Amino acid sequence: MSVFHPKLEVLYEDNHCLAVNKPSRVLTAGDRTGDVSMLEMARDYIRTKYDKPGKVYLGVVHRLDRPVSGVMLFARTSKAAARLSEQFRQRTPIKIYQCLVEGNVQALSGTLIHWVRKDTIRNLVEVVESDAFDARQCVLQYRRLRRVGQYTLLEVTLGTGRSHQIRVQLAHAGMPICGDKKYRSTVRLGGAIALHAASLTFEHPVRRELITVTAPVPAAWQSQFN
Repeated sequence: MSVFHPKLEVLYEDNHCLAVNKPSRVLTAGDRTGDVSMLEMARDYIRTKYDKPGKVYLGVVHRLDRPVSGVMLFARTSKAAARLSEQFRQRTPIKIYQCLVEGNVQALSGTLIHWVRKDTIRNLVEVVESDAFDARQCVLQYRRLRRVGQYTLLEVTLGTGRSHQIRVQLAHAGMPICGDKKYRSTVRLGGAIALHAASLTFEHPVRRELITVTAPVPAAWQSQFN
C-alpha cells in the first residue's frame, strides 16, 4: 500500500542523501502505534519517483521528537548511513533550532547548563543534581530573535544531544516551549509544539563538503503568534 504523501517537502536530494521537512506530530520511524512515519513516507517517495521495485533502502541517521518539526536527514546507501551516523555520534553536525517560548525573555542571549535524567517509563526528562544517579550534562546556547506579544522567539544551538534537551532545559529556566504540555506549557497547539529544526549542517558522506539544509518555520504556529 502506498503511503507517499503528495505534500512531502524535499529539502535536499542526491544519490547519497535525502533531507525532508518533517511536520509536527509525525514519527521519525515506525513504532508500536502503527502510525505512518517519515521513514515510510520518504521510502515511498523514492519508490514512486524512481519507479523502484521492492524495498527501498533509507537509513535513519538521527531523530526528531514526534511533536517537533524541521530538517530530517536520511541516508540513501549503507555507506552513507555509516558515515553520517558516525558524524551524529561524534556530534559534528551543526543543528540550529527555532522555538517560541512563553514569557518575555529579557536576555539577548544565554547559555544553559543542567544535569538531567530520563524516566523511560514516563518518557519524561527531569533536571537533577550533578551527582544524581544516571545524570547527564546538557548544554545549549540561545539567542533572542524577537518578542511576539507575551511570547519570545528564540534560536537555539545545542552543545550536547540529549533526549528532550531543549524542551526540558528551557522549561526549567522558566521559558517553556509553546504547546509543550509535557514540560509545563499552558498554551495548546493541537498536539504540536513550537520547536522547529530550522537548519542542519553536515559533511557530505561522499564528497566531504559541508552541506547546509534549511526548513522554513511552520506557518501553523508562526502565524498564530504574529
